[in-house]
Amino acid sequence: INSTNSGIQYRSVELPDVGKWVLKGYQADIDAENRYSGQIYEERGRGFLALRGQVTQVADGKLPAIQGSLGDGDVLKALIKVNDWNKFHLIARGNVLTQIVNGQTMSMVIDNDLKNRSLGGLLGIQMHRGDPMKIEVRNVWLKPL
Repeated sequence: INSTNSGIQYRSVELPDVGKWVLKGYQADIDAENRYSGQIYEERGRGFLALRGQVTQVADGKLPAIQGSLGDGDVLKALIKVNDWNKFHLIARGNVLTQIVNGQTMSMVIDNDLKNRSLGGLLGIQMHRGDPMKIEVRNVWLKPL
């Protein structure tokens, strides 16, 4: 399936007024074309918080500001497997979110936006409405920090 776009939602809240199983919150993106894979996105919120290869900081009511680099986005993209299993390691400790794919840190955000950040919430797997899609997940581990 070439157009699959999904993600692992974390620290999310349910939006029952929008639809059944609709979540708003942080998301570790993954897609079949690796256009977004490894990036930190806030679904139904502030949008992209850190692109692949970026360390960003978000201040109250501000857009993410780049604080550093984790490497070239295209080089990091090459580490993400297409049509195969990828290992995601998500660390959400306080206001710092780190996303690691296949052993390589892909993106990181320091969320200092007191009004909009989330320090806890639901975990979910994103599937878009529309054409049929297939998402496979295995070996999900949750470790309280």
